[in-house]
Amino acid sequence: MSTETVVVGLSGGVDSSVAALLLKRQGYKVVGLFMKNWEDDDTEEYCSSRQDLIDVMSVADVIGIDVEVVNFAAEYKDRVFAEFLREYQAGRTPNPDVLCNAEIKFKAFLDHAMTLGADKIATGHYAGVREFQGKFQLLKAEDGTKDQSYFLHRLNQAQLAKTLFPLADHYKRDVRKIAEEAGLHVATKKDSTGICFIGERPFNEFLSRYLPRQPGEIRVLDDDRVIGEHEGLMYHTLGQRKGLKIGGQKGGGGDHDAWFVAKKDMARNILYVVQGHDHPALVTDTLVAGDLSWVAGEAPKTHWVYTAKPRYRTPDAPCEIDSFDAAAGTATLKFAEPQWAVTPGQSVVVYESRVCLGGGIIQ
Repeated sequence: MSTETVVVGLSGGVDSSVAALLLKRQGYKVVGLFMKNWEDDDTEEYCSSRQDLIDVMSVADVIGIDVEVVNFAAEYKDRVFAEFLREYQAGRTPNPDVLCNAEIKFKAFLDHAMTLGADKIATGHYAGVREFQGKFQLLKAEDGTKDQSYFLHRLNQAQLAKTLFPLADHYKRDVRKIAEEAGLHVATKKDSTGICFIGERPFNEFLSRYLPRQPGEIRVLDDDRVIGEHEGLMYHTLGQRKGLKIGGQKGGGGDHDAWFVAKKDMARNILYVVQGHDHPALVTDTLVAGDLSWVAGEAPKTHWVYTAKPRYRTPDAPCEIDSFDAAAGTATLKFAEPQWAVTPGQSVVVYESRVCLGGGIIQ
């Protein structure tokens, strides 16, 4: 029976609910914390926070824990959303969930939990943490299809030391089963998708309220032909195929292969496209990452075989860190096989087997 107090971030979903339940069963004193991170246009249509809070209260009632509601909307706007807009304006495609974890869920939330007298915090993320040789390691989850260590790679040693991930060894199907057997009505609630603050709403329409549309030409990278018009470079990302509205256009050889975004020229406001998934402009075996953050507590070695993910949904790819540029604060990664649509603004995350070492923002 532990006498430790753990504050669990409750979102109203099945994962965080079961995380709280498991900790309670392990004998911890558990307190739930519901974070409200977004207030603009918080309407029923796209923002589920009102329903989420009702679900949190219902779950807390069944488990038998207290819940506190805290509003981090101001911090969110400053630390996450402003950066998100800056990145889009610069022509990159950021990953706000990575930033949200580092700045809100494990900073503002952790600080707040400590003022409540917590010994540790916990979340429903699929990831693990262990102490090894005096340091804390961030581990991949047992359920590889749900692993979220990628989104947590910007945490630091102090944050990891205070964090529990109760779902580290659980598979999603078992989590739903545990919830069902415990009588938690969220057992069948569908997982939330979409960016943390945007929810399910149409992305371009959302972005256009904050960044003005800037129409420009769509050109073919290979021969500079103009074949269409885009509404704004920020609506497009490297490797994008849908939504270009140039479907009927033939390539130079008269073929009808799909078109993909290959490059953005910010200075001239031109979107460059190429034809065919395997076009050479869409693959590279080298990338440069900046804004480095090593959750392992130290940078990895150069010329050592690791694996890395240049985006969340890609499989781990063997690579090595070719070099560090201390002055620029960057690392150059070389992959054994060319990677498809490596996108500036996304995170590249480095692993040694199951251990997440950290990563950086692709430049």
